[in-house]
Amino acid sequence: MRKKLEFESNGVTLSGALETPESGVRCYALFAHCFTCGKDVAAASRISRALTREGIAVLRFDFTGLGNSDGDFANTNFSSNLQDLLAASDFLRREYEAPSLLIGHSLGGAAVLAMAADVPEVKAVVTIGSPYRAEHVVHNFAASLDDIRERGEAEVALAGRKFNIRKQFIDDLENHETNDVGKLRKALLVMHSPVDETVNISEAEKIYIAAKHPKSFVSLDDADHLLTRKADSEYVATTIAGWASRYLPEAPAREAASVAKGHVLVEEKNHRFTQHVNSDSHYWLADEPQSMGGDNTGPDPYEHLLAALGACTSMTLRMYADRKSLALKSVKVELRHSRDHLQDCAHCDEEPRKIELIERLVTLDGELDEAARKRLLEIADRCPVHRTLHGELQVNTILAGTGVD
Repeated sequence: MRKKLEFESNGVTLSGALETPESGVRCYALFAHCFTCGKDVAAASRISRALTREGIAVLRFDFTGLGNSDGDFANTNFSSNLQDLLAASDFLRREYEAPSLLIGHSLGGAAVLAMAADVPEVKAVVTIGSPYRAEHVVHNFAASLDDIRERGEAEVALAGRKFNIRKQFIDDLENHETNDVGKLRKALLVMHSPVDETVNISEAEKIYIAAKHPKSFVSLDDADHLLTRKADSEYVATTIAGWASRYLPEAPAREAASVAKGHVLVEEKNHRFTQHVNSDSHYWLADEPQSMGGDNTGPDPYEHLLAALGACTSMTLRMYADRKSLALKSVKVELRHSRDHLQDCAHCDEEPRKIELIERLVTLDGELDEAARKRLLEIADRCPVHRTLHGELQVNTILAGTGVD
C-alpha cells in the first residue's frame, strides 16, 4: 500500500512515498535515490514495492530541489542530501518507527554510508551501483568543471535534463573526500554490476575492502546502472530481503483465528477489498483484481465459488472412479461464470434479471469407454456443491451481537 506524505528538512518541504506491507510491518527501510533522479524512478519504485512483500515498509523521497520536493537544486549539495536523509529518519522515528535498513542507489549509496552512523537504530546498509566517494559524481559533468570553477556555476545536461551546478557543490564534495565505511559498525551488502558504465565496479571493490565484517558482495551480472529491467529490480529486492533477514526483526506472526469445524471466518485485512479467510485448519486471502480497485493478493469471490464447484466435481469423480475400479488417470475441471461481476454492486439492491450460467469443462484422462465417460459426466452433476447450488438454498444473515436477521 502506498501513502504519499511530506516532511520538513531545513525549512523545506520534501515529498515522499511510504510503501507498506498489506499485513504487519516487520521493520522500516529508507531508500536514497541516485544523483538527479527522484523517488519515482523505476528502480526505487520496484525495489520498494517488492520489499513490502517481505514485510518491509520503505520510505523513499525526493531530495531537496528534485521531483515534487520544494527548494532549488542549485542550492543543494552532498551535505544537504545527508541532512535530508537524517530528516527522513527523524520523520520515520517520530511518526512510525526508526529505519532498521538503509538502501542507497548510486550516489544515494555514498550518502547512506556517510550518515548511517548517525542513525543508531540502523542494523544493515545496502549500496547498489554506488561510488566509494561522493566526489565520483563529478565525472558526470567533467567537461563543465572549468566553467563552474571560473564562473561560479554552469548549466549541465544530466540524463537528458538540464541542471545548474554551482561551485559550492564541488567545494562541498571536496569536504567529503574521506570515507568512514571502515567505521560503519553495521552489516553491509554491496551490490554492483560488472558492466555498469556509470559507476565502475572497481568502486564496489573499494567499498568492500574498506568495510569490516559482516559484509557481503553480490554481482548484478548484466544489469545496467539504473536497473531499468524489471527482472533486475526484483532480483535486487529479493536478495536484499533474504540477506537482511539475518539482521532485521522477525516478521510479526499473525494471530491465528479460532474457527469451529465446518465454519469459515472472513475478516477485512486492509479496509479495502483484501480479506483474511480462515477455516478451522487453513488460512488464505480473498481479494479483487487491480482493475476493480483491489490488490490481486488472492482469488476474487466468484473464483472462490468456481473453485468450490470445480474441486468438489473432481473429488467426486475420483471417489466414484476408484470405487468402481475405472481406469481414470486424471481429472481436470475448468469453469467460467458468464456474468460480469462489475454489474453486481451497481444493482445489488435489485432482483437479478439475468440467468446465472456456470460453464464447466471436464477433461477425463484414461482408458475409458463411452459408457464410462457418460456415467462420469452424470456423476459430475451429483457432486455435493453442485446439488447445493441447484437446491433450495437459503442464506440467513444475522447481525452479530443483536440476533437481528
